[in-house]
Amino acid sequence: MEPDKTNPHDIDEYIASFPEDVQEKLEKIRTTIRTAAPGAEEAISYQMPTFKFQGNLVHFAAYKKHIGFYPTPSGIVNFKDQLSDYETSKGAIRFPLDKPIPYDLIRDIVVFRVRENLARAAEKKNRKLNSSKSG
Repeated sequence: MEPDKTNPHDIDEYIASFPEDVQEKLEKIRTTIRTAAPGAEEAISYQMPTFKFQGNLVHFAAYKKHIGFYPTPSGIVNFKDQLSDYETSKGAIRFPLDKPIPYDLIRDIVVFRVRENLARAAEKKNRKLNSSKSG
């Protein structure tokens, strides 16, 4: 059930390329992310829905039997106990299409990633300020 081989221009187009039951799950994931990260920008990156907030935040994509959720390795490591029922790899989580999608867990991971990106941006800004003072 890979999407159309044409590259989607936006998340609406991406979601529309799937059967209705999968569209509903993808749209709910999208809404969950938007709620957890209201300042995030939507994009298509690596041919999949992406949210950016102070850098890449999360990606997601639908496949034949699962939805892949990509919150960076830190998003997986920090929630490994809650993710024990799901297949994971260094940067990906697979949510089977035949089981309920854990939207609350997705929300919690996104909130974690927002905080992580904000902390990284603040740290970068502080380094820049400190280096300009010493120069």
